[in-house]
Amino acid sequence: MLHLYVIRHGETEWNVEKRSQGRLDSELTDKGKNDARALGKRLKDIEFQHIITSPSKRTMETAKLVKGDRPIALTTDDRLLEINLGAWQGKTEDEIRMAFPEEYHLYWNQPEAYTSQEGESFLEVQLRTETFLNELEQNFTEGNVLVVTHGVVIKTLYLICRGASIHEIWHPPFIHGTSLTTVNISDGKRELLLEGCSAHCT
Repeated sequence: MLHLYVIRHGETEWNVEKRSQGRLDSELTDKGKNDARALGKRLKDIEFQHIITSPSKRTMETAKLVKGDRPIALTTDDRLLEINLGAWQGKTEDEIRMAFPEEYHLYWNQPEAYTSQEGESFLEVQLRTETFLNELEQNFTEGNVLVVTHGVVIKTLYLICRGASIHEIWHPPFIHGTSLTTVNISDGKRELLLEGCSAHCT
């Protein structure tokens, strides 16, 4: 059986500012770094065969802090990148709400209808997440794999595991920085065991 340990990157400066990141980046806060180290201690007895991360700076740094001194190389995969939010990226929530009121409403209230001319829809993120999982299952049938990614990717992972629709993407839990989700995969079946756990966070 394959065991996935899926975590979101640690808190960033833009998270604190409520500023949209998407494919852009900002530095981890001290809290983000400390929570990542704490998660590393929480998982210290887990022997990971592979660590796969989004190539974003915030996920790479989080992965290194969680990994600690484990002698495992990090592998990056573009399919784990955060949703591309196009013109929203770098703007605060208030700025987005003012400049793109209809799109903002759809994003949070009718996600299945949300589209972005310069970015991605939730369905596009879900499809690339599904492709990533399928390939992972083909390459690894057992062991522990650590995946470091972003909030919307993790939310689409939940939909895939539950067989749920995009309409349900914002259903609880909220995915806090460094929160831990675990999934067992066997014979094409994906079972969520732990969802968005932040017990290690300060």
